[in-house]
Amino acid sequence: MSNSFVRTAILAPEPPPSGEKGMVAWVRRNLLATPKDMILTVLALIFVGWALLHAIDWLFVQAVWSGPDRTFCATAVQGGIQPDSWNGACWAFVNAKFDQFIFGRYPLDERWRPTLVGILFVLLLVPMLIPSAPRKGLNALLLFGVLPIVSFFVLYGGFGLEIVETPLWGGLLVTLVLSFVGIAVSFPLGIILALGRRSQMPVIRTVCIIFIEVVRGVPLITVLFMASVMLPLFLPAGWTVDKLLRAIIGVSIFASAYMAEVIRGGLQAIPKGQFEGADSLGLGYWQKMRLVIMPQAIKLVIPGIVNTFIGMFKDTSLVSIISMFDLLGIVRLNFVDPNWATAVTPLTGLIFAGFAFWLFCFGMSRYSAFIERHLDTGHKR
Repeated sequence: MSNSFVRTAILAPEPPPSGEKGMVAWVRRNLLATPKDMILTVLALIFVGWALLHAIDWLFVQAVWSGPDRTFCATAVQGGIQPDSWNGACWAFVNAKFDQFIFGRYPLDERWRPTLVGILFVLLLVPMLIPSAPRKGLNALLLFGVLPIVSFFVLYGGFGLEIVETPLWGGLLVTLVLSFVGIAVSFPLGIILALGRRSQMPVIRTVCIIFIEVVRGVPLITVLFMASVMLPLFLPAGWTVDKLLRAIIGVSIFASAYMAEVIRGGLQAIPKGQFEGADSLGLGYWQKMRLVIMPQAIKLVIPGIVNTFIGMFKDTSLVSIISMFDLLGIVRLNFVDPNWATAVTPLTGLIFAGFAFWLFCFGMSRYSAFIERHLDTGHKR
């Protein structure tokens, strides 16, 4: 008997009794295998229970759910008036500012327009996300080609609609616009950059490498600052570019550089035999990439692609550096409202914004896992 076998036998946890299966066996094997594990498990459960009870009490039980101003959050305490004291979350603040968190300073009478765009977006996105839904090509054309153009004129105005300047846009509206356009642009641009970096043409390969490495080497804040502040300095006198458009271009360029490296990793993972097989069939370069190589590469790097999308969705909050207010920015902007200035208001607002971001990011993560299972063809390890 070798020494390694002896060490493995000693360190291996005791197997569960023969009658235990499923969750009971897992708990016994991973949490209650030794006295030390039992003690740590009990201590962890006590801490989690204590923290959970206090969190529920602060978030829901002692929370203030409605009220016209700060006095309800600052002074309303179990049966009496105690100035400048508070016991729970001030959801009344979120309730009073909810419309502003969603639409920013978009005019009240015109908020049916972003609502209409949101409905159209959902109606086109849902069948796009269902693998068995028919007419994917038409759906993709409507979602990524027609909808952005229609949405621009509906949101901005024109053709009989009142003009709403983009500085009035804000909240979740700006977050979704930036992230959707960024995803729609960065994905195909990332594929082109990845193919260009692997190209046999020295000029194309060098240009793509320089672009990727330069963009990846600077923070997104710098890209946004350059797009907002420095770009107008290089334009002719009298020329200007909308600030939202500059932010969209900056976010899209930044995300495409990261997307290119994710796609390139998938291309490098494809066996050489796949390239040779496609060549043996007489397929041209673009046919080979479109029909054989790229579908396999994208399938291999779905987690990396979705991770890039999630990072870009969260990074939209950085547009506050150029005086644009996404969901997080508009929440923070309302902290200075004297009508809601309490000690608990900032924390409540940040929890709301964090939950909203988590909801979208968690949805993308779960859909990614679903697509991975759907496309699993026997390569699971």
